[in-house]
Amino acid sequence: MADRLDITYVLTCHSGESPEDKALGIALEQTVELPLATISSDIRARMVGRIEELAPLDGPRYQARISYPLAAIGSEPTQCLNLLFGNISLKQGMRIVAIDWPEPLLRAFGGPAFGIAGLRALVGQPDGPLLCSALKPMGMTAAELAARCEQFALGGVHIIKDDHGVADQPDAPFAERLARCQEAIARANARTGRQSLYFPNVTAGYRELPQRLAAAKAAGCKGVLINAWITGLDALRYARDEFGLAVMAHPALTGAYFAPDHGIAPELLLGDLFRLAGADASIYPNTGGRFGFSVETCEAINHHLRRPLAGIEPSLPTPGGGMDIQRAPEWVRRYGPDTIVLIGGSLYAQGDLAAASKALREALEAA
Repeated sequence: MADRLDITYVLTCHSGESPEDKALGIALEQTVELPLATISSDIRARMVGRIEELAPLDGPRYQARISYPLAAIGSEPTQCLNLLFGNISLKQGMRIVAIDWPEPLLRAFGGPAFGIAGLRALVGQPDGPLLCSALKPMGMTAAELAARCEQFALGGVHIIKDDHGVADQPDAPFAERLARCQEAIARANARTGRQSLYFPNVTAGYRELPQRLAAAKAAGCKGVLINAWITGLDALRYARDEFGLAVMAHPALTGAYFAPDHGIAPELLLGDLFRLAGADASIYPNTGGRFGFSVETCEAINHHLRRPLAGIEPSLPTPGGGMDIQRAPEWVRRYGPDTIVLIGGSLYAQGDLAAASKALREALEAA
């Protein structure tokens, strides 16, 4: 319905809990936050979430679909997040598995400024998979990281980003690293004729974030990396709207939401929410790496990043987190060409970063 937000939950009912009470508790907690008996009939009809469906699944689990009036949200994405999983995040046994987004909310979020086509234009790669690597480890100097940045670019890596933990440490202060890495990219591009990009990690608090975004823009960067759940999702919109920068979103801190019976499904958080908030590319841990996502979860994230949504550009899935250089072409064949392959450690292990990057880029293009 155009004037309501439909959310589907899987409820896990523990001993003494009824699914009806649990569903009603969500509907109340996420809106009026008062017992039903204390609510006037007018407020009850207009504001309280409406249980549209409640059906048994297996064992103690039930599927509940609850719709909420858009009047409970207004046009603020922050309040939308609060309604999605505000107070109930403090409870247990409630997992959001589907969201039916009405067009007014899609317009309020806005989505990516560049999207797949725009990001491709920035790197000069109209088709085929894109390659990304990360500058690491922390503890290196800005000059050392810049040297690695240049080698990646000489090898044809499309996007070279700061590692998400490389921030403003004494070894490589943000301002120095930004200048040196952007200069390194420019030198490499002048030699190769390509359009490799450096995405600095601008993740910071509300005082520093605008300064880092402005510095990245002034240095000539076309995009940035943001740890979106640490800064708050609105930092993505801020980088998009105030600075015109492409945004790659990192999933740090989101894993706490991915419990089997409580939280938000990864395809909704890393797919829908990151995309709607303005991520042109969303990083997630690929199956078989250091983390625990299944291939089905990865494919669901890909689908949610690229599926049609009214007025919203699609985003590029960016699987990483321990991807192996040998299996990268296999993942391109499985996930499709509109994918950014993020490889760090496996490339570093090759020694010659430029040669290894060139070989990998050619293998991905052939795939």
